Formats: sequence, C-alpha cells, structure tokens
Amino acid sequence: MSGHSKWAQIRRSKGVNDARRGQLFTRLGREIVVAVREGGSGDTNANFRLRMAVQRARDANMPMDNIERTIKRAMGGTEGGNYDEITYEGYGPGGTAILVQTLTENRNRTVAEVRNAFNRNGGNMGENGCVDWLFEAKGVIEVELEGHDPDELSIEAIEMGADDVEPATADDEILTIYTDPSNLEQVRQALEEQKYKVLKSESTMIPKTKVELADEKVAHQAIRLIERLEDLDDVQNVHTNADFPEAFAASYS
Repeated sequence: MSGHSKWAQIRRSKGVNDARRGQLFTRLGREIVVAVREGGSGDTNANFRLRMAVQRARDANMPMDNIERTIKRAMGGTEGGNYDEITYEGYGPGGTAILVQTLTENRNRTVAEVRNAFNRNGGNMGENGCVDWLFEAKGVIEVELEGHDPDELSIEAIEMGADDVEPATADDEILTIYTDPSNLEQVRQALEEQKYKVLKSESTMIPKTKVELADEKVAHQAIRLIERLEDLDDVQNVHTNADFPEAFAASYS
C-alpha cells in the first residue's frame, strides 16, 4: 500500500483553493443525499454510509448547518433520486491505471466529459473491468503524529483492528493507517478515545501494485490528467496506481 499517502499529500498540498470550496461542498452534499437515499434513513447511527459521508464533510470543514439542511432535503423526497453511481476506468500516461467514480443525472454528458479528459491528457478510457482488479477497497485513517512515536502508534493501531500502517519516521507529521472498510469506524473511534487527533477517515480504493513514473514529463502529464478528471462536476473521486517521485510532484505547477 506504500505510496497512497504520497498522492494524498500532493492533493492536500494544493489545498481547497484548487478544488474550489463550493465545488467540494457540492460533491460532499451529493454524497450525503445518495447516502440517505440508499440507506433509507437520515440517522447517522442507523445509516453507516451516511455516517461516513457526514464524517468526510466535517473533515472538509463543511458547516454543520449545511450538512443538516442537506439531510433534511434528502429526507423530504425526490432530491438525489435521479443520481446514478458509475465508475469509469482507463489508462493514464506511463501505463498507469485510473478509476473515476461519478454521481450523475446525465450519463451521456458524464461519459463524454470523462472520455474527453482522458483523450486530451495522454490517457485512454477503457472498458469496464480493465483496471478495477488492480485496486481493493480499504479504510484509510490519517492521524496527526505530533508528540507521538510512529512505531508505538502503529502497534496500537494494529491492536485496535487496523490491517496495515504506512511506514513513518519521527520526522513525518502524519501516520496513515489502513483498515478493512467494515472496521474503519471502529478503529477511528478507538484512536479518538485514546486522544489521538484523526485528521481524516474514509473508505477508498487502494492500488494493489504501483507504477513508478520515472520520467518527469510523464509524471506531470499524469498529474494533469487526474486534475482534469477531478475538476469535472460529476466526478466524486479519482484513484490511480501511479507512484509520483516527490521531486516530480514538487516541480509540478
């Protein structure tokens, strides 16, 4: 799993300004609406998917008033009833694999926009199943390391039910912990009960193997493709098995 946190840190370093806060909140709100629809409840205690959607919204500093209004609107009836969850697959520069998760009310528009982003940025959209086997669902928890020994925290996390931990040193600021998706909430709560500061927790797709991009131009092209996909209104998440050397990520602008 090594490398996931590197790409996460690249995206985080670009900040909410790149993603545009309004667009981010729209996506988070869409997740909440679909979670209410699929779970049949606006109660986070009874609806695990909604609980995770709300947690992601809070991690992104979405105001609680916005979250509560979105849940009420979703419970009120038709909002979100026409959303389809569709995952598109393809190849990026350097033979990298890319998964694009979308929520859309217009399949034709979305597939055209996703295909156009691939074609214009050195990638190729593939058939269903062409790369999804290269990924697995995992819970990911990021914990602030300030004042904590990463080795001791890693051992504690495993004892709490985590599957794996990203190797870290005393100089690192964040420890990335991996869980089975079904254990994500349990491990997060256990960490918080021990007074660890959880920065983010989410269920996501992790690559089973990585493709290292050793050429700076190719690495920059891959980052650009992922950004273009993330900028599309109907796209919720983009996952890749690309491994970006830190120097190439730092030189990208």
